[in-house]
Amino acid sequence: MDQTAERLLGSANRLSRDPETEIDWDAPVGDGYGMSPEWSTLYGTPYWDELTEAQQRELTRHEAASVATTGIWFELILQQLILRDVYDKPARSAEFQWALTEIADECRHSIMFARATERLVEPAYRPPFVTRELGRMFKALASGESAYAAILVAEEVLDVMQRDWMRDRRVEPMVRTVNHIHVVEESRHMVFAREETRERLAGAGRARRWVSALVIAIAADMIVSSMVGRQVYVNLGLDADRAVREARRNEHHRSLLRTSCANLMDFLGSVGLLTPAAARVYRRTGLL
Repeated sequence: MDQTAERLLGSANRLSRDPETEIDWDAPVGDGYGMSPEWSTLYGTPYWDELTEAQQRELTRHEAASVATTGIWFELILQQLILRDVYDKPARSAEFQWALTEIADECRHSIMFARATERLVEPAYRPPFVTRELGRMFKALASGESAYAAILVAEEVLDVMQRDWMRDRRVEPMVRTVNHIHVVEESRHMVFAREETRERLAGAGRARRWVSALVIAIAADMIVSSMVGRQVYVNLGLDADRAVREARRNEHHRSLLRTSCANLMDFLGSVGLLTPAAARVYRRTGLL
């Protein structure tokens, strides 16, 4: 693990980004999309077709703000999981120093997301109360492969979305820059999460893998279901009941999620964390 950590530290030294200096936070924000419209929860539904282009753009801006806020929520969990994990590790080790480097990255990302959402839309979003309380319990209890594979799930889901958004010229330039910074730095975090998951599972028995797989799948369900909530549709003056209903049945969106998570599911399967029970949760969530 120290060899991987040393390599990641070298990469961070060369490629770390600074949103404070790379983004002009005082520049006017245009009227571009908040995400590639194809990633909207309503894209491909009859309701989407009834919206004007201006409404579609505004919907994606609110959805992007909601996704970013969910990202902040889980990054706070991630930081606490990692801090607990390295609490008593040697401070001179590359693994310890990489862990603090990753936490520093996440601090910058959370501030970047918060400032971007403030520029993009007026309402402030956050995951539902029950989800926040479950997250509070998860960050206090999760450890080992349950912690690192859950971190990987959150990072992988966001990564594919944001790779699409950062390349899409229809998306607001500020949002594209935010996504690009996040994608570049999260690629290092995903390498570390995969290595830690493999290492923690060495010698793990069938029962432990079964429990860990289910915990990780439930965490994934919490993350994905929190990305865009009912309040987004309420704030836009849409029929929230109808929007939620059509979003849940939106096969186009579920197909995008499944495609984005194909490599993740392959990895979980390769380390014994894609059990039948976990697979049922992923199918319900739309990741499998």
